[in-house]
Amino acid sequence: MIGVKCMARKYHYDVLVIGAGPGGEGAAMAAAKAGKRVGVIENRQGVGGACVHKGTIPSKSLRHVVKQIIRHKISSLFRTTGDAHIFSYPKVLAEALRVVPRYVDLHTDFYTRNRATIIVGEACFVDAHTVSVKLVDGAKEQITAEHIVVATGSRPYHPADIDFDHARVYDSDTILDMKHTPRHIIIYGAGVIGCEYASIFSGLGIKVDLINSREHLLTFLDDEICDALSYHLRDMGVTVRHGEEYESLEATDRGVTLRLKSGKRIHGDALLWSNGRTGNTDSLKLDAIGLEADGRGQIHVNDRYQTSVENIYAVGDVIGWPSLASASYDQGRAAATNILGQESRFVSDAPTGIYTLPEISSIGQTENELTAAKIPYEVGRAFFKNTARAQISGEKVGVLKILFHADSLEILGIHCFGAEAAEIIHIGQAIMNQAGEANSIAYFVNTTFNYPTMAEAYRTAALDGLNRVKRI
Repeated sequence: MIGVKCMARKYHYDVLVIGAGPGGEGAAMAAAKAGKRVGVIENRQGVGGACVHKGTIPSKSLRHVVKQIIRHKISSLFRTTGDAHIFSYPKVLAEALRVVPRYVDLHTDFYTRNRATIIVGEACFVDAHTVSVKLVDGAKEQITAEHIVVATGSRPYHPADIDFDHARVYDSDTILDMKHTPRHIIIYGAGVIGCEYASIFSGLGIKVDLINSREHLLTFLDDEICDALSYHLRDMGVTVRHGEEYESLEATDRGVTLRLKSGKRIHGDALLWSNGRTGNTDSLKLDAIGLEADGRGQIHVNDRYQTSVENIYAVGDVIGWPSLASASYDQGRAAATNILGQESRFVSDAPTGIYTLPEISSIGQTENELTAAKIPYEVGRAFFKNTARAQISGEKVGVLKILFHADSLEILGIHCFGAEAAEIIHIGQAIMNQAGEANSIAYFVNTTFNYPTMAEAYRTAALDGLNRVKRI
């Protein structure tokens, strides 16, 4: 009877996407280009999701402005006598946020050109083929679709005992609304977001305490890269405190005091809480369709990005790992491809991109993973300080590290710390994705690179590695 009911229903859209962030855009564009009638529900006035309005785009733009300020300060051409120029956080932020409306306009045009309809409002499920939308004016309407893609993203996790309404307490969304320049900021949570903001604030000359509940920073990275990040954060003046957990927070008009379970009391002008995120599923009424999110608001999917409800898919941060904008977009495309009845890939090979100062990127296995798997490997390194391009640009801090099989020379992992690491990684990624003997560290020795470039670090690293196995 259920199948008969579905066949008799009149669908308004072939594919309805809830959320216009990277995952939603990937699904909408792929379905629209295949000739499907596509509707997109977005609860913000502009497309792009948290990625554009509260996450990746504004924070990386902020980082870019701070990086320019740092270079300005250290350049002999711009050094002045007397008092140093003070760059206030609100002014720096205003400069960084100029990119957001331009990005929104650009991507809105993508939807328009592909005839995907954008509906602004809050969505919740009525049944597996029907969504109720509360529009901006308060009116409600129901939209039906044959297939639905949930791409609602995530938001910062808020423990109940932290007062996020206080003027001195921020999360990674509200920090982009801070109207003053703190002299000292406490960052609780030393994950990717915490480390990025620690380097941004220290780059502005703000004193930073970074509280890490683990024993090391970013433990999913290669140990050598973790060590480099720890050293350079401390070199920038960041106080990193490992193995600490908060007990309570006291916030007043004069500042904040974070009490740790170890007995320490950390005082500061403001607190940035960056300890985890929660999927935006609480308002979707998933129970109406028999779905249930986990404790962090995330939806389980199979390798086709399909939920336990056959016609409903989910992509992006709302399904958890890897929670990267790049992966979310590809997940959205994959979900649409599956809806179209075609084969797609499950996104499991996305490189990490961490926009600290300097930045970090990696793909493949780490030394610890290879050692645990008892795979015979060797290491090739190229230090940026030894490349002509780094000497010219002044970006001399960094290393490119290639892990490869000692016998077959197959590339097993690439790890990069330094300027433009997130760009440099893609050269190695392309070779790693080649089949058979084409995936070999020897490629970098037998290829001529432009000079001077950062890309030639691959040749230097390959020569270093091959010297270790005596293949040249």
